[in-house]
Amino acid sequence: MKLIFLSLMMICCVFCIEGQQKLSTKSKKASALYREAGDKYMKEDLRSALKLLDQAIAKDKNFIEAFLLSAEIYNTVSAYEKQVVMLEKALALDSAYFLPAYYNMGVAKYHLGEYTEAIKWLNKYTEVMKGKRSRLKPARWIERANFAMQSIQTPRPFEPVSMGESINSEFDEYWPSLTADESVLVYTVLVPKDTLQYQTENLPKTPLFFREDFFFSTSTDSAWQARQPLRSINTKNNEGAQSLSADGNWMFFAACGRQDSKGSCDIYFSQRTSQGWTTPVNIGSPVNTPYWESQPSFSSDGRTLYFASGRPGGIGKKDLWKATICNFKSDGTPVFCDVKNLGAMVNSPLDESSPFIHQDNQTLYFSSEGWPGMGNMDLFLSRKDDNGQWQEPENLGHPINTPNDEIGLVINARGSKAYFSSDGLKEERKDKDLYWFNLPTEIQPNPVSYVKGKVFDKETGKQVRASFELKNVANGQLVVASQSTGFSGEFLVCLPAGENYALSVNKTGYLFYSGNFNLHEEEGIEKPRMLNIYLSPIKAGEKIVLENVFFETDSYQLRRESNVELDKLVTLLINNPTLKVEIGGHTDNVGSEVYNMDLSMNRAKSVVQYLLNYGVEADRLTYKGYGFSQPLADNATDAGRAKNRRTEIKVLPN
Repeated sequence: MKLIFLSLMMICCVFCIEGQQKLSTKSKKASALYREAGDKYMKEDLRSALKLLDQAIAKDKNFIEAFLLSAEIYNTVSAYEKQVVMLEKALALDSAYFLPAYYNMGVAKYHLGEYTEAIKWLNKYTEVMKGKRSRLKPARWIERANFAMQSIQTPRPFEPVSMGESINSEFDEYWPSLTADESVLVYTVLVPKDTLQYQTENLPKTPLFFREDFFFSTSTDSAWQARQPLRSINTKNNEGAQSLSADGNWMFFAACGRQDSKGSCDIYFSQRTSQGWTTPVNIGSPVNTPYWESQPSFSSDGRTLYFASGRPGGIGKKDLWKATICNFKSDGTPVFCDVKNLGAMVNSPLDESSPFIHQDNQTLYFSSEGWPGMGNMDLFLSRKDDNGQWQEPENLGHPINTPNDEIGLVINARGSKAYFSSDGLKEERKDKDLYWFNLPTEIQPNPVSYVKGKVFDKETGKQVRASFELKNVANGQLVVASQSTGFSGEFLVCLPAGENYALSVNKTGYLFYSGNFNLHEEEGIEKPRMLNIYLSPIKAGEKIVLENVFFETDSYQLRRESNVELDKLVTLLINNPTLKVEIGGHTDNVGSEVYNMDLSMNRAKSVVQYLLNYGVEADRLTYKGYGFSQPLADNATDAGRAKNRRTEIKVLPN
C-alpha cells in the first residue's frame, strides 16, 4: 500500500546515500549515521534505521535529509502522526528544499482523517509546483478528502460489537471466515515467534519477530467458545487470509516462501477429514504464478475462487481475479482454469484486496485504496447486474470505514450481519480486533438460506459421499455444485432468495434424490432446512418422487421448468443402460376418479415421451396412472394435495 510519493522519496534518499548530491549537514558523524540508516532502510531493517536517524539528528538538529528519511520510514509503517512531525521539521528548516514534502504532508493528513488540513497542504503543493512538471496527482487526493468529509456528514448506522475475549487478544486478529450456518469461525492471528522474547521486549510487528497462524472458534448457544489454534495446518511460517467453503469442509489460504511455491505468495488448499485437516497442497497454475497471489474467497457455488494477485495484465498494482474449478485430482484437490480479471468496475489503478463473494453470488465485498474513501484501505461492495457484469463499487460509508485499514469483511448468509477487522475503533490500543455489526439495509446482499444434513444408504443406513447440484428451475442454470463428506455424509448447500430450485443428490449405483425449494416466499429464508437424505440403490421395486416435474393446471402439458429434472432422469438412464423404469402419475382428489385417472396417465405418458425424444429406448419405459389411489398426505389441506400431485419413477425388473 505504498503511495506514489514513496518512490520519489526513495530516489531522493538513494541519491543522498550514494553521495550523488551534497547533504545539508556539515557533521561527518551525522552524515555517516545517515548513510548507515539508509543502508538499513534498503535492507528493510526499519527499526535500526530510525535509531540511527535519531542519532544523526542529535548530532545536527538542522539535518533536513534525516527528517525526510524518518518521515519516509514512518509512512512505510503507517505511523502518520510521527511522519507529520518529521515533515513539519523539514519544512521549517527549508520549505523549498524538497517541494514534494507539501504533497506528502497532505496525504499524511488525509490518512489521519484531517481532511481540511489535507486539502490545504495539497493545494499548497499545487501552488508551489505551478509551471513545474510533476508526476504526483494532488487532485485525486483532494477528491478523496472531499468524499470523506461528505461521508462524515451522512453517516450510516453502525454499532460495532467486539467479538469478545474468546476471539480477540493483545495480538492482531483479522481475515475472518465463516460457515454459512455461522457455526464455525476461522481467522488469522499475528502471533510472536518467541513468546518469551515478546514478553520481555517491545518487539515491532515485523516478519522477523511475528508470524501468522490460524485459530478457530465454534458457536454454542449463540456464544463463541474459546479460540483454539488450527494445529494441523499451522507451521513455523506464515499462513493467513483463509477462506472456508460454505459447509466448512474446504479451506483455501495463502502462504509465502514455501518449497513448493510458484513465486512470492501462493494459494493452498486443505480439506477436512475424519482425522482432521489434510496436509495443505499448492493449487498450482494458472491461479498461482511467479507473482503474488493471496486472499482467496471461495464461492458458495462450489466452483469459483476469487483472489488478489499482483500478476501482470491487470488494471492496477494488485487486482482481484477469479478462477473456475474444471477438474479434480485423485486426492480430491480441485484443479482450476479460466482465470479472469474482475475488470475496471472493481479494480482501480491502485491496490484492491480481501475479496469476499457473498453466498448470493451476486454481491462482492472488498477493500480498495484506489476508489474514493476515508483513508488507507476502505470497504466497498459491487453488485452484478442482470447480465452478470459488476457495477461501479459503492463505499460502505462512514463510520464503517475510518482513516485506518478496514479489511477482511465477511457477511453472514442471511445478509444481516457483518464481521470484519479494524485497528481504528479503540483508543486504548491499536492492534487489530474482530468485530460484528448489523449491516445497514442499503448495503446488504441478497439473503441466502441453506439446506443442511447427511446422506445415507437407504438399505445399510451408512453415511455415504455424494455429489450435489442445485439448479434454477426457471432457466436451468447451475447455482451450486458440491459434495457431502465421505467420512460423515454431511452436506450444506446454500439457497439464494427469490428463486425456485431443483436439488439433486447423486451417487453412482443409486437413484438420485430430487428436492424442490421455492424461495420466492420470504419465510423460506428464515427457516433453514435440516434434511437427512436416504439414497436408494438401483434395484427392482425402488422408487423416487420427481419433485421438479411440473404440469400446467388441469393439464398434462409439461412446463418448461420440468426440463432440469427430466434431463437428470435422461442422464440416469443413459449411465445405466440396463435400467428399466415405470413412470407413475399421481393426483389429488379434486375432481372425479375417472378424470384424475386419465389425467395422471396422460401426465406419465408425457414424461415418457420426453425421454423418448432424448434417445431413451422405448422397451425400457412404461407408464401408469394411479389417480388419487396412493396419497402420500391428507387431501384435506393445500399442502397435502400439493404433495399428492406428483410424478414417480419405479425401478422394474430386468
